[in-house]
Amino acid sequence: MTTKTKPFDIAEHLETQEDIRLFLQEVAATGTESDFIHALGIAAKARGMTEVARQAGVTRASLYKSLADGGNPRFETVSKIVAALGCKLAVV
Repeated sequence: MTTKTKPFDIAEHLETQEDIRLFLQEVAATGTESDFIHALGIAAKARGMTEVARQAGVTRASLYKSLADGGNPRFETVSKIVAALGCKLAVV
């Protein structure tokens, strides 16, 4: 008997605003800058890329490009995406 597996996709488990906030907080506290950009992409996927792009005031294609591996989004873009996800950036 073979065991079938499928890749784990954290975006499928980010169901609420609170889930997204806690996920981003954890990555910000424990990861690197590129980990945080990657996490923003996961959170945007969970929320819906089209909706996040609309709320952030960027095109969907631009959002994908900014959050892709190797993407280098400007701080302004990151700030808009964080706000579109219902969160705030803070220095504590």
